[in-house]
This record gives sequence, C-alpha cells and structure tokens, in this order.
Amino acid sequence: ALAPCCAPLCHPCGPCAMLAGLFSSGHSKCGLTHESHRKDVEQVYLRCSEGSIEWMYPTGALIVNLRPNISPASYKHLTVCIKPFKDSAGANIYLEKTGELKLLVRDGERGPSRVYCFGYDQGGLFVEATPQQDISRKITGFQYELMSKGIAADLHTASGEFWAPCRPCSDTEVLLAVCTSDFVIRGSIRNVTNEAEEQESIIHVGVNKLYRQKSKVFQLTGESGNWRGQIKTLLECGVKPGDGDFLFTGRMHFGEARLGCAPRFKDFQRMYKEAKDKGLNPCEIGPD
Repeated sequence: ALAPCCAPLCHPCGPCAMLAGLFSSGHSKCGLTHESHRKDVEQVYLRCSEGSIEWMYPTGALIVNLRPNISPASYKHLTVCIKPFKDSAGANIYLEKTGELKLLVRDGERGPSRVYCFGYDQGGLFVEATPQQDISRKITGFQYELMSKGIAADLHTASGEFWAPCRPCSDTEVLLAVCTSDFVIRGSIRNVTNEAEEQESIIHVGVNKLYRQKSKVFQLTGESGNWRGQIKTLLECGVKPGDGDFLFTGRMHFGEARLGCAPRFKDFQRMYKEAKDKGLNPCEIGPD
C-alpha cells in the first residue's frame, strides 16, 4: 500500500490518502496519478510542490515523477530535496536519469536526519525494494520539497550538506534576509536544547516583535499572551542562551524553522539605518 500526502503549489499539506494494494487503478488525490510500467515497477506522478510518500510492504520498484503545476520551462530552475523518515526501511532510493542510477539513500541507513538535494534536471527518484524475508513490517517513506535553486542554495549544497551554517552574515546578507526569509522576528533566546543523535540544536525563542512568518511556527502561548516558537540549527554552531535581543531570520524546511542570519538586534538597527541613509535598503521594515 502507498500513502501519498502532498500539497498543491502554495497550499498547506492536506491529509494523507491510504490506497489499497500498491495503487487503486485510476485513483487521483492531490495531483497523484499512476501508470503501470511493468509487473514489478510502478510509476507515480505527483503535481505537488511538497508532500510525503509512504510505501508499505515494498516489493519491486517505484518510479516517482514530480510534475508541479508550473510551466515545464521553469523545471530547470527547481531543486528537489528529500528527507527520509526516521524509521524508513525496505528499499534503496536512487537518483535515476536515462537508465543510470546514483544511490541517494541506502536501505537501513541510520544516523542524523539527512536531507538530500539535487537539481530537477539531474533526474527522477527510483525507489527499489531490497530482498526481505519478511516485508510485513517494512515501510519506506520520505518527505519531499520542490524549491527554486536560489532558496535551496541558502539551505543546502547539492550534496545535501548545510552550507556554512555557522558563518556570521554580512550586513548585505542580513538586509536581504529580512526581505526574503520565511520568518523575521525580534526575540531572545530562552533556552537551547541539544539533540546529539540528530546533531541539531533547538533554539527556544521568546518573540518581542513578529515581522513576518510563512507558517504558524511562532504562536501566542498561555494567558500572558507571549509569542514563542522554536528554530533549528546545527549542533556544531554551539548556540547558547544569552542576554539581549536578536533579529532571527530563516527558512521553513520540511515543516521546521531553520535558522538563517541572526545578528544582535542593536547591530541590525545600525545596518538598517546606514543602508537607509544611503538609500540602499532592499526593502522597508520597521527596525524598532
């Protein structure tokens, strides 16, 4: 059985649909269609910009074709990222183009949560079940996202590693991040939780001013009416609780807020004023 969950371009992810067998013939849900390829290989077509796939009791192989509802001429500007589920098992995931396979995720591979990214024009996804004595408890699954190459470059290199995640941003990068990030807030670090297994840190943020958020990551909590939320970054960055306000910016990635530029707020005020005085601000935002 396969459980697809996907979202049309610019819409939130809807509920997953459970399909009997591998697929129900002619079934279409949130842009999902399928085409019989041969007895042991199935083709899946998804017209969603993000979502997830669960392949229950995998046998044979699955070809996943991502066909977002945009002009095909724009495909070359897209990057595909996949994030295997923590307990995914029973199949290898390959990048396939013109019959050549490149292994992305090996069956049973464990360790910190990894994200694998590649250019849309580099090929499609080929998921091949591995020989199992008992497939009844095996489920292969992963989330996927389609994004512009510019946004993907901010988050990952083509190999899936985060790009210079702990490097301080320049003034220009901060000012651009204010204009283009999925979230922009003024806040303080209330606490930091380190997850050694995932090699990540969770920054618990108290929000003093919310400039923008794409998703409801930062929400009002308790009777006091304070805004709070969580932002993730790599453990190696060594984030620690501290006094003072910061300007937090970043991207939403697989439903999580990922830290981008985060200068101290007083430094941001200086950058903003200097750029405004010179008429070089890329966008307007109240810095107070």
